[in-house]
Amino acid sequence: MGKLAELFYNFNEISIVARLVLAAFCGGLIGIERERKRRAAGFRTHILTAMGAAMTTLVGQYLLTLEASSAENFVADPLRLGAQVISGMGFIGAGAIIVTRRKQVKGLTTAAGLWTTAIIGLAAGAGCYLEVIFSTVFIILAEMLFSKAEYYLMSNPRIVNVYVDFVDKSALYKINDRISEQKIEILDAEITKSSEDEGISVIFTLKFPRKAKHGEILNEIAHLESVRMVEEL
Repeated sequence: MGKLAELFYNFNEISIVARLVLAAFCGGLIGIERERKRRAAGFRTHILTAMGAAMTTLVGQYLLTLEASSAENFVADPLRLGAQVISGMGFIGAGAIIVTRRKQVKGLTTAAGLWTTAIIGLAAGAGCYLEVIFSTVFIILAEMLFSKAEYYLMSNPRIVNVYVDFVDKSALYKINDRISEQKIEILDAEITKSSEDEGISVIFTLKFPRKAKHGEILNEIAHLESVRMVEEL
């Protein structure tokens, strides 16, 4: 190991600054993608998460140096601090997850990104430079490129959840008839009544025939009398 490598991998002032800068940089890269998509946790949140986790690891290493230099019975466990960060990120991630009135769950990717960013910060604080860099690259690829592949694969699935909102109970029978005419199988139906008005909403789980055009079928349902909204979830 050369002198430059020793400078960065040993626990000294230059190494500490390098680890914090790397944590902030990698956290910021992940946060930029979330910020671009207007997610709840964006650029600054990811930087703070990564740097806070990195500081936790650095504090653990500092406690180890105190243990080594102390003549008293002083026991340090740096892994315990990191474990608290990983479990504690669950509370922050939960704040990014919301369930809409239409039973849609949003924010899972952002919450998972925050959790992973915290672990990247822990690794940066421990001086795992290559691991942090490669992990950041893979995370950005997953959020930017793999999301397009996921969208392509899910663009025309056979099993779909459809939200339908209407005002007249008789519309439910018309919707059911129209679905049956298209040879669509109803796997499940969750019916709720609005407390604000007399509207009724149903979340259908439908199994479409192969090569069926979802948009055209949902458009037919949307034009039925008393139907206010149709949306594929």
